[in-house]
Amino acid sequence: QVQLVESGGGLVQVGGSLRLSCVPSGRIFSFAVMGWYRQAPGKQRELVADITTGGKTNYADSVKDRFTISKDNAKNTVYLQMNSLKPDDTAVYYCKLDLVGMDYWGKGTLVTVSS
Repeated sequence: QVQLVESGGGLVQVGGSLRLSCVPSGRIFSFAVMGWYRQAPGKQRELVADITTGGKTNYADSVKDRFTISKDNAKNTVYLQMNSLKPDDTAVYYCKLDLVGMDYWGKGTLVTVSS
């Protein structure tokens, strides 16, 4: 069973920055598509960004030019750098690993942007 551990969430003011990290168990990182999703209160979970095994990235329109997804294969870690945070970015952020069609989710980390 693959386990994902997210970290880096917290409380930040509008315009601030946070960096989320996700570490999956096992050495399967380089074979998987990694993604960050978020779920705000009363809303459905949505894709924020993902990155393929080859490093191709994809972003939701709402976070383009503010968020950056990256991965460090040596550290087996995927990151989400979040800049210029807005109150609408407040949500629980989840890391997802897609391995040959099987999805694995972390438990999430809360990001709160205060105005």
